Amino acid sequence: MGERPSRGDPAAPVVLVEYGDFQCPYCAQAAPALHELVEVSGGLVRHEFRHFPVFQIHPYALTAALAAEAAHAHEMFWPMHDLLFAQQDRLKDVDLRMRAERLGLDPDLVVGDPAQPYGDAVEADYERGVAEGVRGTPTIFINGQPFRGRPELPALRRAVVVAAAAADPSVRRLG
Repeated sequence: MGERPSRGDPAAPVVLVEYGDFQCPYCAQAAPALHELVEVSGGLVRHEFRHFPVFQIHPYALTAALAAEAAHAHEMFWPMHDLLFAQQDRLKDVDLRMRAERLGLDPDLVVGDPAQPYGDAVEADYERGVAEGVRGTPTIFINGQPFRGRPELPALRRAVVVAAAAADPSVRRLG
């Protein structure tokens, strides 16, 4: 699938790109704040997810990313994303199959050989992240600028307001 998973207004003036790993506890902590940021932005923010499985530390990150991409091919990325982070201590194939079933997807599509074609998208995200200087997860860019600090709602809101004001000086606050 060519387009990367995103939520929020496709024409939003602020694009937040997250490089994430489904086995990363810090990504799981950031997920609710990123979701809420899009929800309260009133169309100001689009959140784009890119895979950056830190497979050297997280042995199930790659298979979880493949399952998420398989779900993305069926327009179910965000529900799968949320399920993967909600139970990131359960990312074995049997767990991924159960999550697919829960979403109404064929469980045979998200693991093993059928999931392998989605590796190209995961690899492309990873390589792009390396080229952009990503070293760990979560790494966030807001309108192309690295976000510094903890990905918590107040700090993210401030960064979005700054980015939105740079794009359109009439923007003063968020939500």
